[in-house]
Amino acid sequence: MSTVPSGTYTIDQSHSDVAFTVRHAGISKVRGKFERFEGQVVVAEPFTASTVTVTIDAASINTGDANRDGHLRSADFWDAESKPTWTFVSTAVEGSGEDFVVKGDLTINGVTKPVELATEFNGSVVDAFGTPRIGFSAETEISRKDFGLTWNAAMETGGFLVGDKVKISLEVAAVPAQVDANA
Repeated sequence: MSTVPSGTYTIDQSHSDVAFTVRHAGISKVRGKFERFEGQVVVAEPFTASTVTVTIDAASINTGDANRDGHLRSADFWDAESKPTWTFVSTAVEGSGEDFVVKGDLTINGVTKPVELATEFNGSVVDAFGTPRIGFSAETEISRKDFGLTWNAAMETGGFLVGDKVKISLEVAAVPAQVDANA
């Protein structure tokens, strides 16, 4: 079993990913990601005292369709102009080793709710350029309605155009805080 090296780390945006998946029309899923985000991971002793903070630029959403992305940035969804950031601030870490839970407060659209991220430590390495790196995968599911994201359209055949449940997944590579994270 690997242990996470203690220290303060900065999320490497160039080698990390913040993505989401939501049902569309009840028959398919739309996937997207956020292009701009930043964060810090403090791995403490004991491990359960560790902390995570992440800030996401809501306007940086990218689903691969410019029209849809524009609608998602609008007041119907993320309201990226008046509420430009999502934030996650951890409140607790439970477990240790490779699989653990990071609990915290997620703020979307000005609404803050508690969430739990099922998290896996993927390991630590020194890369080809001599930079130490740690990696994590994390996942949670939220209700759009819990965050005031209620826009939808009823379909003629029943149901709604956009699902309520949104799966959020993160692939994180982080470097020691004194190193340029995006180098």
